[in-house]
Amino acid sequence: MRTVVQTAFLMAVLTLISKILGFIREMILAAFYGTSYITDAYVMSITITGIIFSGILGAVTTSYIPVYSRIKEQEGEKEGRIFTNQILTTLYFVSILSCIIGIVFSDSLVSIFARGFQGEIASLTAFYLKFTFCYIIFTSATGVLGAYLQYKGIFLPQIAAGFLQNLSIIAVIIISGYTTHYYLALGILLGTAANFIITAIITNKNGYKFTPNFRINESAKEIIFLAVPVFIGSSVVQINTFVDKALASGLPEGSVSALNYAMLLVTLATSLTTTILITIIYPKISKANSLQEYDVFNDVLGRAISVVFIISIPLTLGAMVYSNQVVQIVYERGAFDSAATMKTSSAFFYYAIGLTAITLIAFLTHIYYSIRDMKTPIIHGVISVIINIALNLILIKPMAHNGLALATSIASYINALLLYNGLKQKYPHINLIKSRRKLSIIGLSSILSVGMSMLLYYMVIMPLKHIIVARMLQLALTVIFAAIVYLLLLRVFKIEEINLIKQIFKRNG
Repeated sequence: MRTVVQTAFLMAVLTLISKILGFIREMILAAFYGTSYITDAYVMSITITGIIFSGILGAVTTSYIPVYSRIKEQEGEKEGRIFTNQILTTLYFVSILSCIIGIVFSDSLVSIFARGFQGEIASLTAFYLKFTFCYIIFTSATGVLGAYLQYKGIFLPQIAAGFLQNLSIIAVIIISGYTTHYYLALGILLGTAANFIITAIITNKNGYKFTPNFRINESAKEIIFLAVPVFIGSSVVQINTFVDKALASGLPEGSVSALNYAMLLVTLATSLTTTILITIIYPKISKANSLQEYDVFNDVLGRAISVVFIISIPLTLGAMVYSNQVVQIVYERGAFDSAATMKTSSAFFYYAIGLTAITLIAFLTHIYYSIRDMKTPIIHGVISVIINIALNLILIKPMAHNGLALATSIASYINALLLYNGLKQKYPHINLIKSRRKLSIIGLSSILSVGMSMLLYYMVIMPLKHIIVARMLQLALTVIFAAIVYLLLLRVFKIEEINLIKQIFKRNG
């Protein structure tokens, strides 16, 4: 049998594969439309819908499991189903109403959230918005049904449904590329509908049938009180990037798309650090805190934060140094030309500066959640959003869309620092960083390995580019060399956390 950690690791890997498939979807979008006004309109329509609804609906899903678990265990399966019916009925009502409002007022929403869009791009964004508002009908219900299945220990079918969603969107992007770009947003609607239908069928086969229930009891109200702080605390990065896109709507064509493509690369990179790590340690620290086993709590956190730095620091430096090469390899094909690469790679460089901070924010926020402190991340998140907006207004004129990316990175570091200091001051029993010397060694080893890889790349690999033809192969050899040097340095300096990954594969017996 698999251990709990092994199961969590497997789910994290499958989730990561799903993210990669979604990333391939964006690559295909880039190949057909590049950084054109079409992509700007498409991205902005999704962003507007997401910033209004997706985060809070996700927070409802996150809050559903603990409340459902308590009801089911204390009051029985029947009451748990009644509670689920109440939540789904409320979500259906709110999402359908929101869909109608979004369709009717799409032009007004574009004028509010993308004030820089005028003429054809504004009209196209409003057209896409009518479709993106409709897809929340399906995503809201899918989230709760998915959480119900998770509680039942059913995971793989949901991931398969997510794969189908991405494949549906990819298919429509390709069709639109050969017909008309007006079909683009239809792909999102069809993909989310397919995901919902499959999830509903799976849920039905596992004992749940939806029955409308308009009565809202105290348990249903509890979801709201839990969801709001979770949403605000976990959406800081998304809010900052939304502010970036809103301001970029007033910049030259392609600015919104360049920021979007650049942030997708950062999101994929942070998934390699936070998704897997948080999935593994979050249950451990929550349990240790509940049992007041603070030695275990601190031991897990101490090793975990070292792993965060071991992965994120060289990833940050590497992304900055090779930003242009990465964007070329991932996006430059079809309509995505060298000019689009230049615009996107510069945004990626400035976003990559904050990669370590973005990783830390997710990690530190979950520490607060494990000790049931939902308020502190909200306060610090609001401060960082205000700082981001102020820096955006300062940097947008001299640096255009690059200034928006840099502002987000600076605000992210401030947010991470506030979260860390908050833990030290409010919870002195929590000891996150046991050895500053270890962190210094990790930082030095990262600089040395990335620096040596630069020498290899520019002095050996680039002069031999007529032999090593593929750009992907050139960069792959560089990354492998940097990784080998980095691991050897950590081994020489006796950083024991590099062996932590081995524990994932051990059985507890």
